[in-house]
Amino acid sequence: MRLSWYGKNCIKIQTKAKRGGEETTILLDPFDKKVGLRPPQGKTDIVTLSNINLLDSAKKFQGKSFIIDSAGEYSLRGVNIEGIESFQDNKNGELKGRNTIFTIESEGIKVCHLGNIGHTLTEKEIENIGDVDVLLIPVGNPDGLTLKQLKEIVGQLEPGIIIPINYKVKGLKEKLNDCKEFCGEFGTKNNKGESKLNIKEKDVKDMENNLVVLAVS
Repeated sequence: MRLSWYGKNCIKIQTKAKRGGEETTILLDPFDKKVGLRPPQGKTDIVTLSNINLLDSAKKFQGKSFIIDSAGEYSLRGVNIEGIESFQDNKNGELKGRNTIFTIESEGIKVCHLGNIGHTLTEKEIENIGDVDVLLIPVGNPDGLTLKQLKEIVGQLEPGIIIPINYKVKGLKEKLNDCKEFCGEFGTKNNKGESKLNIKEKDVKDMENNLVVLAVS
């Protein structure tokens, strides 16, 4: 499985569910060029949207990709995807609306994308998410999760790998915080990472809270 980050909450996952099978490309929370960054290019099989604010960005995928924008269980091209209802704030969505957490399972690896979540997890959400190998967690929203809340979520899920997303990068027009404080809590102050992460089931299963910082692709 290969993961690439394009800035904001946008992650591309490329996976082969079966050895020797066809590669599937999954795009999580795409954006358009108005945000100041280069959107992902190329063929996309599946697109997931964590909130309704992303619907305009997904228009170019309509008719070309399978779009998932709501909670539920989906099985496509050998990949299992589950959407779990949550909120973008800690007021049950009254301030910013709903958020969908997505888990993507393929090659024996489970990835959890928290989207634009604005609260720590409930017991039901933790149960629905299950064991997590790779956690994609938004760390830079100045009106979002505090460092204390971010640490609590990591403790609730105990992932093998932690990848921070949605933080300040060069070119982004939206004002976000950087990831230095979060990264410092998990063992590094270096926020310059590799552009892609290649992972295998046998490797990630032995990891615990291993921080990986990705550079923008």
